[in-house]
Amino acid sequence: MTKHIGILTAGGDSPGLNAAIRGVGKAAQNFYGMHIIGFRDGFRGLVENRVIRLDGEFLSGILTTGGTVLGTSRDKPHKMQVGDKILDMTDVIVKNYADNHLDVLVCLGGGGTQKNSLRLKEKGLNIITLPKTIDNDIALTDTTIGFDTALGIATEAIDRLHSTAHSHHRIIVVEIMGHRAGWLALGAGISGGADVILIPEIPYQLDIVADAIRKRVRSGKKFSIVVIAEGAMTREHAKNVRAATASKHKAKDKSQKKDALQGMARLEAAHGNHAQRLAVQLEELTGLEARVTILGHLQRGGTPSAADRILATRLGSACVDLINKGKYGVLVAARGDGVKTVQLEDVAGNRKLVPLEHAWIATGRHVGVNLGDEFSRE
Repeated sequence: MTKHIGILTAGGDSPGLNAAIRGVGKAAQNFYGMHIIGFRDGFRGLVENRVIRLDGEFLSGILTTGGTVLGTSRDKPHKMQVGDKILDMTDVIVKNYADNHLDVLVCLGGGGTQKNSLRLKEKGLNIITLPKTIDNDIALTDTTIGFDTALGIATEAIDRLHSTAHSHHRIIVVEIMGHRAGWLALGAGISGGADVILIPEIPYQLDIVADAIRKRVRSGKKFSIVVIAEGAMTREHAKNVRAATASKHKAKDKSQKKDALQGMARLEAAHGNHAQRLAVQLEELTGLEARVTILGHLQRGGTPSAADRILATRLGSACVDLINKGKYGVLVAARGDGVKTVQLEDVAGNRKLVPLEHAWIATGRHVGVNLGDEFSRE
């Protein structure tokens, strides 16, 4: 019996999504003779049953394009805005899945998509997910679709900033995406020759960063490149966040939980404009002029790299092999040059952070990168 596949992209856009859609579609149609449809704009399109047939003409020419031809959204099936209400729309999704005679739904997305996909699995749907995020923070996969392209874009930006930093004897603070995980900032910082790299996994001390820059000045180097991830925090701020998180977990009633959540919201608000504040502080402490560059969504855009096209295509193709075998409820994870299936229960709600013993951290320290912490060679 011919199998019917539905596919959607959810969460933030990422280079390589179209390559993954194409990989799934071409393997399904050309190799296995399966039927495939796409849903527009993520889970919202699935709820609204906005369907497009992914025939050969639709899939032609999309390998090299950025973004997602299906569109995306951050809607959650169990908490979706419908008019002026927030509703659980999972039952509607189950109905549309059945009405379209689907055998499986393939969801391409990051951490939030993995959790939403698990909820649909628990509703009885056959689900397979592919790992997509420029943050590279999905658990139990070597890498994610979009990371390599974003890493290259961020590295090129740092390369370009070296010339203006050197010409004007400035500190350039470069903010790179990564709220919880520092893979992108760490990788781009090392490959771009940054002098300081600040990531969420290593809370930093301002005086240590300033001292590293002053040492560079004393050695005759009149500029510094400081790469900071969005979620990088000072030690004091990280301590306050841990305390607020502990208070939330210890809350015994709704009132205590509300107070804890409000405290966390205040800390999040206080973290805003972090890169700008850091630049001002470093100016005051070092006497050097500081400028801020926030790369933002530039890191998500443009043509996917060759590595991301290959990754997306092979994960998409492997996904269809699993569908042919009737293996569902898994993430198709990258493992070396191959793939490995991981149960959605083991992925959803987990995050792959940079381990403190990771080779990239050791490499950075060996070449003189300051990570904002007290570090001894012993």
